[in-house]
Amino acid sequence: MKKSGNIEAHKKVAVIVAHPDDETLWCGGLILSNPHHEWFIACLSRENDFDRAPKFKKALTIFKAGGRMNDLDDSPLQPPLSMKDVKTSIMEILPNDGFDLIITHNPSGEYTRHRRHEEVSKAVIELWYNQRIRTKELWTFAYEDGDKKYLPIPQKKATIHKKLTNQIFDLKYKLITQTYGFLPDSFEALSTPKEEAFWKFETPLDAFIWLKQGGIQK
Repeated sequence: MKKSGNIEAHKKVAVIVAHPDDETLWCGGLILSNPHHEWFIACLSRENDFDRAPKFKKALTIFKAGGRMNDLDDSPLQPPLSMKDVKTSIMEILPNDGFDLIITHNPSGEYTRHRRHEEVSKAVIELWYNQRIRTKELWTFAYEDGDKKYLPIPQKKATIHKKLTNQIFDLKYKLITQTYGFLPDSFEALSTPKEEAFWKFETPLDAFIWLKQGGIQK
């Protein structure tokens, strides 16, 4: 039986994402449903974006989460970044104490195709495998778009599925459309999932092997 995604006991949880709004799109419902946890959101780009950075900080306030931003290249052409640079960016802003859970992108991304999502996922998994970050569990987002045939949907075989209540989804949708300011017909608003899904890993080795296999399904 697939798990519901509830995190019952108090936990220290870090969410590591490429862009401001990724935390809301792919796991905002989980964050909103577990306000008793100690959340930290690390966003690796747009620190110096006069539009997006203040919106991210407002989202942190709504989530009651700590967080920091960095400024990795996020230009439209998506030139590949070195793993060293991505890992350095993560280590610069992530608290060096351990976590009960870290949540990040999928190695294949949440849709076709965003290189930064893929790079961040790979960097986080390798940092965990090499014992440079500490967490008891790692979850990665679990969505796919059929190679651009449809908007992102949860992967059916994902370890964890969390169906959002109407109240939680409404709060999440307002974060996307009101806090971040995306129009109702935007990709972000149309893609905001009412069900969130994750792959769960309890050991760095399992996650590392999965990464080398492409990170599509276990």
